[in-house]
Amino acid sequence: MTTRLLNSSTKLIPLVFLGIFFFYPLAVIVGRGLAPEGAIDLSAFGQIVASPFYVDTVWFTLWQAMVSTLLTLLAAFPAAYVFARYTFRGKTLVRALTTIPFVLPTVVVAAAFSAVIGPRGWINELLKSVLHVDYAPLDIQNTIWIILLAHVFYNFTVVLRIVGGFWANLDPQIEAAARVLGASRWRAFREVTLPLLKPAIFAAALLVFIFDFTSFGVILILGGPQFNTIEVAIYRQTQITFNLSMATALALVQLACTFAMMWVYTRLQARASRPLDLRPQRLTQKQPAGRRQRLFVVTVIGSMLGLLLLPLIALATKSLVGDTGLTLDNYLNLATNPRGSVLFVPPLAAVGNSLIFAAITMVIAMTVGVLAAYASDPQIAQIRADAVSPLRHLRNLWTRLLEPIWMLPLGASAVTLGFGFLIGFPNLRSSPLMLPLAHSLVAFPFVVRTITPALRGIRSNLREAAAVMGANPLRVWREVDLPILARALLVGGAFAFSVSMGEFGATSMIVKADAPTLPYAIYRYLSLPGSLNYGQAMAMSTVLMLTVSIGLIGIERFRFGEVGEF
Repeated sequence: MTTRLLNSSTKLIPLVFLGIFFFYPLAVIVGRGLAPEGAIDLSAFGQIVASPFYVDTVWFTLWQAMVSTLLTLLAAFPAAYVFARYTFRGKTLVRALTTIPFVLPTVVVAAAFSAVIGPRGWINELLKSVLHVDYAPLDIQNTIWIILLAHVFYNFTVVLRIVGGFWANLDPQIEAAARVLGASRWRAFREVTLPLLKPAIFAAALLVFIFDFTSFGVILILGGPQFNTIEVAIYRQTQITFNLSMATALALVQLACTFAMMWVYTRLQARASRPLDLRPQRLTQKQPAGRRQRLFVVTVIGSMLGLLLLPLIALATKSLVGDTGLTLDNYLNLATNPRGSVLFVPPLAAVGNSLIFAAITMVIAMTVGVLAAYASDPQIAQIRADAVSPLRHLRNLWTRLLEPIWMLPLGASAVTLGFGFLIGFPNLRSSPLMLPLAHSLVAFPFVVRTITPALRGIRSNLREAAAVMGANPLRVWREVDLPILARALLVGGAFAFSVSMGEFGATSMIVKADAPTLPYAIYRYLSLPGSLNYGQAMAMSTVLMLTVSIGLIGIERFRFGEVGEF
């Protein structure tokens, strides 16, 4: 019945949306990279290979991502074990808190670390007072160490959720049987549990690697000008040196790498989802028994919360501190523009811009995302195929292909997408829809992923029964599908809104100087000297952190089943 409401032409809307705003900009990038003057010219790629600067850029992008991934695995693995095998009071709240850093915009993460360990951060202010000096004794700003630390902070929950979630369903009796046969605790883990965990570990590691490989805001703000990843190089070649041919070649190199890694990640995820003798978590988890286990759990959870929450607490505290002590001046100054420049609009205007863009993004992403979820629903495809039997196999194949197609935007970096918009839609550069369209492209896969599990949980006989009782297709959707999908729709909307509020990579490429978003305004103010600019950046970051955190709490509260997991 729903298929009559959503006919074939309606279901083509998501494909048209991707074709115009994803495949076309990428095709323009490919065309500009391979044939900048209308004829094949690979000289830019030759420059990348021949130039020590670009070779170092590619090498730094790779090795910093590898080291960051390894450190993230080492830091999060004990917490994954604790969440997989133990239950304790407040576990749900702690789990939600661990997710906050991941959903924060990278520009806020950078601001948070600046508040903790930057030249004016907590640690250095304390050391100044203790050592009686007026300089920052522990200044790791613009060093590789703060980049690595920020990456661990940002991606910790990826490992915790993927590895911990998979580990929680493994039957502990398998390892116990190995212990009974004489294996030590370490040998039983190494030879029994670890092989079962490998697909989940590799999938988590690859996903973290992809995030670190395409890191932009952390490198740009915390790393400073001496560190260049491919993502940052694309931005600088476009916005500073205006070398579009080199930016295009770098974008193609990055696209090839990210799509290859996304393909490997999909294969690893499929391996991790193979049937195993899994058990409900209520049977595999237990309360810590004895002093040693309780001490271990408390130590791991305490260390984890210290790593993940200290920068956020420092960020909020710094926003309330001025030259004279505790004050609300940083928030009151959000409505001012002391420079009187059109290029430096009041921060409060940036808040308004972000809210408007996020609302438009939510509408676009939800509309396209719902249609995409219905288009790739095998249950609805089967109903249509039964009506036209010779097309059954073709429709089933097409339905299986659609879901990976909807996820393709996740394989392209935001900066590359922004660059594609910049050169692919020159007539849209002055349009207020430019940013929401780019944000919708980034948010749309999250909407599809949140709605799809709930949609597939609807039994077809419910729709058939409503139709038999005389309900038209619109009423069937309103009274059968909508009540079941309502919670997933709330989650999808919260995801889309949060993604738009915090998006920085694509925004930095196409934002209008007189209409900045909140993340871009934070970056702009952090780049300027003076305590007023720094205080306003901290206040804006806190506002953005609270906004995104509220969205996360909504996701955790209303998500359907495993919606909201990675």
